[in-house]
Amino acid sequence: MPFAHFKVPAGTLSAEDKKKIVERTTDLYAEIYGERARPTTVVLVDEVPDGGWGVAGNVLTAAMLNGDG
Repeated sequence: MPFAHFKVPAGTLSAEDKKKIVERTTDLYAEIYGERARPTTVVLVDEVPDGGWGVAGNVLTAAMLNGDG
C-alpha cells in the first residue's frame, strides 16, 4: 500500500488545497506503480501547530514562512 505523509504549518492550506495534495499524490503513485496502486494509496496531510517545527536549529512560525516575522 503506497503511503505519503505531508506535514504542513497549521492553518496554511484550505480544504481544496488538501484535496489537491491527496488527488495529485494518488495520481503520482498510480503513474509510478500502475493503476493497481490507486485503491490502496493512503495520503495523510498533518497540520503542525505554529512553532512546532524548525530548520537549522531555529523554530519556525507561519509568520516567518510568510515573510511577516
